Amino acid sequence: ALSTHMMSQVFRDGNIYQQEYEQGKPLYPVKIVGKTDKHGTRQQFWPDGTIFTTTTFKWEIIARRMRELAYLNAGVKITLTDEHPDPETGKTRQEVFHAKEGLKEFVRYIDQGKDPLIADVIHLNTVRNGVPIEVAMTYNTSFNENIFSYVNNINTIEGGTHLTGFRRGLTSTLKKYADDNKLLEKCKVEISSDDFREGLTAVISVKVMEPQFEGQTKTKLGNNEVIGAV
Repeated sequence: ALSTHMMSQVFRDGNIYQQEYEQGKPLYPVKIVGKTDKHGTRQQFWPDGTIFTTTTFKWEIIARRMRELAYLNAGVKITLTDEHPDPETGKTRQEVFHAKEGLKEFVRYIDQGKDPLIADVIHLNTVRNGVPIEVAMTYNTSFNENIFSYVNNINTIEGGTHLTGFRRGLTSTLKKYADDNKLLEKCKVEISSDDFREGLTAVISVKVMEPQFEGQTKTKLGNNEVIGAV
């Protein structure tokens, strides 16, 4: 609906299936246009200048999102290419995003240049109550808390139930460890959850079958069952 023209092709069962659209309206029913040994989907679209004030794509914005997706999906290789020749060099631009260790590499990328408090990134990858959960976290010598949360690869910038569950789990685990080892006996102040998050850098990624988001922008997860799982 936001394109003057769009072509969708699906490579499946040895065939190329194709349909084209203009401003959201199909030009013809899905049809087979050829044979192939490929698998996958190809989308081509031309943004509608009557809707967007600018139709020029910004490399930095797309690259940031591709890098994010590579970190969130360990082992997946994403290639970003700009086929417009550079005015000065005449060369095209290409960047490949690939993270073998997924979120561990994401946390290292976020924390580069900071002084680490622990030797390596803590990494958890599990399924709880039917919810796949991946968490990577570390601590540095700063006093800032830096947490990024995702649901089904969507950046939930307002957090939600997965972030609530993570904060509760972190606080209760560290507090229990401190109590069991009598680390707080001589402490004259009450330790709060904020204290456990000083210098923390973490990325939380969950997969939810039927996510319920609060608000129109899909930036805050509302599924209550995710709290306990995380």
